[in-house]
Amino acid sequence: MHGFDVRVGPISYRIGSAWAAPIAVLRRLYAGYPAPADGIATVTARIGPPRPWRRWIRPQVAIEGDHNLPDTVPMAFGHALLAIEMAMNMQVALGECRHLLIHASAVERGGKALIMPGDSGSGKSTLAALLAERGWRLLADEFVMIDLATGRLIPFPRAISLKNSAIAEAEARVADPARFGPHLSATPKGELRHLRPNAEAIARMDEPAEPALILFPSYGFEPASDGVSRSELFMRLTEGSTNYIALGEPAFDHVLRIVETIPAARFAYPDTDSGIAIVEQFCAEAGL
Repeated sequence: MHGFDVRVGPISYRIGSAWAAPIAVLRRLYAGYPAPADGIATVTARIGPPRPWRRWIRPQVAIEGDHNLPDTVPMAFGHALLAIEMAMNMQVALGECRHLLIHASAVERGGKALIMPGDSGSGKSTLAALLAERGWRLLADEFVMIDLATGRLIPFPRAISLKNSAIAEAEARVADPARFGPHLSATPKGELRHLRPNAEAIARMDEPAEPALILFPSYGFEPASDGVSRSELFMRLTEGSTNYIALGEPAFDHVLRIVETIPAARFAYPDTDSGIAIVEQFCAEAGL
């Protein structure tokens, strides 16, 4: 088993693979990230063949780790990096119990965090990635983590998953091509390429931020915006959390505090430049 240990915010991973090549790619993608404190990893994610012969004959990749979903379908070996990233996500989604998880991206400026929840294709990852190239600090792409003791947002700056047209957008605006992972074609999510966050996001990943604004983006529509009621905000945040029910009353209390104290809105946008402009306008009005 080939391995790589890495820490991303509060999560210390031990990542394993039956093949050497995916680990080599992962090491390049996560260059500059620290190792787990004292060399102790607390989460295991790995990939391996679903059957012994699938390691060599028409190789397939199964997603494994401390936590598993029984109906997960093996992936083609050419998508091994995506499989590792999915395994890393799965361990957090199914096993994290110290922080409230919200499916969202997030960026920070001046100590205040902008949270952007949304479904796949809403543009939340693209907006976060490009805002991080414009003076914001990337806090999270896949999971926003809320500290149950303080209510602050704990950074979890994993590699950003860019899909389809967002890939060219980022390639045109990120100066260092070494921060990109390989192109992955014909994946279950379409065309895909990962982007390593910039050095500031990695160096400051132990610095929390205060949630200050929540925006729900929708990509591919004419510009429009609207407020979000407290009841809808509560519903959407809890629906987008993988551990809200498991955490019980502390999670309820923190979601309620967010709903009662943090402004929220939704907006639609036709292209990235328009989306960034709308986000910046909302943030200016909210004092971010």
